[in-house]
Amino acid sequence: MTFQVRRRVRFSDCDPAGMVFYPQYFVMLNALVEDWFTEGLQVNYAQFLGVRRLGLPMASLQCDFKFPSRMGEDIVLQLRLLKVGKRSLTLGVECCGTEVVPSVRWRAQAVIVTTSLADDRSIPIPADVLEGIARWQQHSGDKL
Repeated sequence: MTFQVRRRVRFSDCDPAGMVFYPQYFVMLNALVEDWFTEGLQVNYAQFLGVRRLGLPMASLQCDFKFPSRMGEDIVLQLRLLKVGKRSLTLGVECCGTEVVPSVRWRAQAVIVTTSLADDRSIPIPADVLEGIARWQQHSGDKL
């Protein structure tokens, strides 16, 4: 199962040529993770960071840029959970166009780590996140 977010490519996403400036895909990736936590896992991301003082920094990111996305186009960002570790989650991310046969614009594999913002050390994945993942997988019929 994938968690999906559809969005329009904005002026602020683009370089002077009107194409998404590649670091903006990383901003979109972070927003996708935020939405997945809050909407998909039912773990409020703002509270996760702000109130609970927990973090989800990127430990590893591998990506391939396949085809440009341009200002005004609609794109779909998709997140798949590839692996659950003791302290990390491995995610597969894909950005596609919305054509009849969607073209892959950007693809990534990301590892995010759960941390305590009090001391910047990794911590075990919190129970409510694991429960959210289990609910999400059960809902989707997806098993790792």
